[in-house]
Amino acid sequence: MPNLVNQLVCKELSTEFEGIDGLLLISFGGLTVEESEKIRGDLAAKGVSFRMVQNKLARRVLAEKGFDFPKEALKGNTAVAYGDAEAAINAAKILTDPALKKAGKVTIQGGMLESNVLGAADANQLANVPDRDTLRAKILGCISGPARMLVGTIHAVPGGLARVLQAHVDKGGAE
Repeated sequence: MPNLVNQLVCKELSTEFEGIDGLLLISFGGLTVEESEKIRGDLAAKGVSFRMVQNKLARRVLAEKGFDFPKEALKGNTAVAYGDAEAAINAAKILTDPALKKAGKVTIQGGMLESNVLGAADANQLANVPDRDTLRAKILGCISGPARMLVGTIHAVPGGLARVLQAHVDKGGAE
């Protein structure tokens, strides 16, 4: 039976993980305080909740929620970045920043998106997902493209007729 502190931490984690759509498990070691605070600030600015967790407690709480992560995902100094699906994508973008990757101090070990457990490679690929505004612009382009083509086609018929008539007038045949 876990001690009272562990029970309280598990209960707190369980409450915080209630209703989240996205989560990243991060190996978070070897950073200076300044680097750590910068990452935390960047994540908070994007609406991402972030905290360090004990591996066994996180494994227990995530298993209770129905997420069974491999042992490799929860080893070493582990942090969890979580929130809605967009927050998880934003966290992946921040944590795969080239400067952080070059230092090699932060790695994404796994994740969860909309109740699907992701391995390390899939969780890292979240950084390549476009943000909400970009997706909306692409959808709008797909929807408005055919309408624009239809308008152009409809406009071409009277425009072509007008040009033919004007060419006929310019030749002097309108008498």
